[in-house]
Amino acid sequence: MTEFKHVRPDGKQFSKEEIKSLIVEHNIKFIKLQFVDINGQVKNMTVPSGQIDKVLNNEIMLDGSSIKGFRSIETSDMFFHPDLNSFQILPWRNHECGNSARLICDIYNTDGTPFEGCPRANLKRVMADAEKMGFSMNIGAEAEFFLFSKDKNGAITTTTQDKAGYYDVGPEDLGEDIRSDIVFTLQKMNFDIEASHHEVADGQHEIDFKYSDILTAADNVTTFKVAVKAIAAKHNLHATFMPKPIFGINGSGMHCNISLFKNGKNAFYDEKAEYQLSDIAKYSVGGMLKHVKSITAVTNPLVNSYKRLVPGYEAPVYLAWSLANRSALLRVPAKRGISTRVELRSPDPSCNPYLAFAAILEACMDGIRNKIDPPAPVESNIYKLTPKERKKQRIDSLPGSLAEAIDYMDKSLVVRAALGEHIFTEFMTSKKKEWDSFRTYVSQWELDKYLARY
Repeated sequence: MTEFKHVRPDGKQFSKEEIKSLIVEHNIKFIKLQFVDINGQVKNMTVPSGQIDKVLNNEIMLDGSSIKGFRSIETSDMFFHPDLNSFQILPWRNHECGNSARLICDIYNTDGTPFEGCPRANLKRVMADAEKMGFSMNIGAEAEFFLFSKDKNGAITTTTQDKAGYYDVGPEDLGEDIRSDIVFTLQKMNFDIEASHHEVADGQHEIDFKYSDILTAADNVTTFKVAVKAIAAKHNLHATFMPKPIFGINGSGMHCNISLFKNGKNAFYDEKAEYQLSDIAKYSVGGMLKHVKSITAVTNPLVNSYKRLVPGYEAPVYLAWSLANRSALLRVPAKRGISTRVELRSPDPSCNPYLAFAAILEACMDGIRNKIDPPAPVESNIYKLTPKERKKQRIDSLPGSLAEAIDYMDKSLVVRAALGEHIFTEFMTSKKKEWDSFRTYVSQWELDKYLARY
């Protein structure tokens, strides 16, 4: 796999000696070596800070056969390779006896090569391929979540913490203090927070942080989800990024604001072009529209994801792009210049961001390589068009189920290129099992509908 050097926005990199000094200065007793499996689930190994030399010299091993989608038991030895710039003290893990810190790691094979099944290492590979074409991608992700109450025994319920709505304030919005705690925590971890607010549905919230290169963005989304859950638990609440936890109200999305840069300039912006959008921007839109059905299993990976992707709940399901219209799958916000971007509105926060961003980048690169022109933008409210009108305008729809999404993914060379053969195969196997489990499960809805009648 091709290496891609990740550098912090300020251009600086932590040295090993700086990290060792920070451990002493902040009384850090434990180091969490963090990574994700193919489903985006955060995993870690905790080592005493006295082992820091072994950590920094890439000498800590893990059993890859115990991690979803990694290795068989015959070839299970693997190594943690920490990204030194990811070193962070975990504010919610502070204790009188000492603090904890984390290092985000790539997983390596015993021969010193990046493991092809490591989602983070795979994203670096796709980024390196894009760099050969002269491009880097930035993403600003907006991950929504719900806050649910717990019962007297600490069990999770689906009772929302409040009944507030979009942009509501206290006392209706009972999540203000919790969002503030989350924001303070993230700021301690060097997040650049732009806004926070109550979302449309009862108990639903959003916290927005600044865009960054897609590797940092994926790291940030992963950290964000861990932090939100940890702070919610301190308030005796459960935070969930499940796309559609309650029938009949809006689900949670993760809109992705996407831009490509070349030679330090926003490659989507062309002051003299139509809509001030460059050919690169239009080809990227064309690539995403062509391949979005194939990457949907990656950006919306759960059976439950498709309970959100239905008309009527602000979730875009129609394959169109627009300059302002929020019923379109792809929207170009009004800002231009360095802020020129395209918003992909279909992903949800249950996705593995390392895989989702790799798939989005590969779809854009394919659009650029093959000069895929998008159709004309659609500015009318697509939700109000009849099926006949949508057909006349050739407006297609996203897959309606995980099974349908898997079928599109299975035929896609772009998704295979984005994930690599190992992750592609393991992901497909996992999702087929998930769908089959759902397909054969007898639900409460079926019992309520059929048991007495038949």
